[in-house]
Amino acid sequence: MAEVQFFNRWSAEGIGVEDPGLADYITLQPKIIPKTGARYAGNRFHKSNTFIVERLASKLMGSGHKSKKHFMSSGHNTGKKSKALGIVENSLAIIEKKINLNPLAILVRAIENAAPREEVIAVEYGGARYPKAVDVAPQRRVDLALRLMTQGAYLRSFNKKMKIEDALAEEIINAYHSSAKSSAVAKKRDLERQAASSK
Repeated sequence: MAEVQFFNRWSAEGIGVEDPGLADYITLQPKIIPKTGARYAGNRFHKSNTFIVERLASKLMGSGHKSKKHFMSSGHNTGKKSKALGIVENSLAIIEKKINLNPLAILVRAIENAAPREEVIAVEYGGARYPKAVDVAPQRRVDLALRLMTQGAYLRSFNKKMKIEDALAEEIINAYHSSAKSSAVAKKRDLERQAASSK
């Protein structure tokens, strides 16, 4: 039986998740076209069973949102899954060309490096709000890493000469190298620094 390759180009064989906390939350079962059509959206933890490349494409469709603010337009992406998948495929091809490794392995390592372990929440006590450091749930860690990477790529390319494919490829490569040039890694370090000072 022929092996399934995602985008009919790359294999997921031999690629694993090194971070034991994320191993159950990053699915590496490839699909030729990573597009489930949100069939599992009503199920709990359905995201964790969705191929990680599809989750990256889904995040790319809402990249103009930050917290509850619509800080720049992502209307030209919204609902256009085929367009988002095309951007992801081109970015992975650029990564393969630059590093000469399987781009899925690069993406997985980038997510592990960009996933924050701690963050700060506000606790109200006696009418006053205090910052409190909390551990981040593993599914949220993956979500945050993907969101920060797509937002970083979007910021780098929006109204600029750089194409989104190049910006996303650069963001993933920088996160793979744990470089502070990656906005996801920089934000992760910032979150963990705030959490350390709130203990």
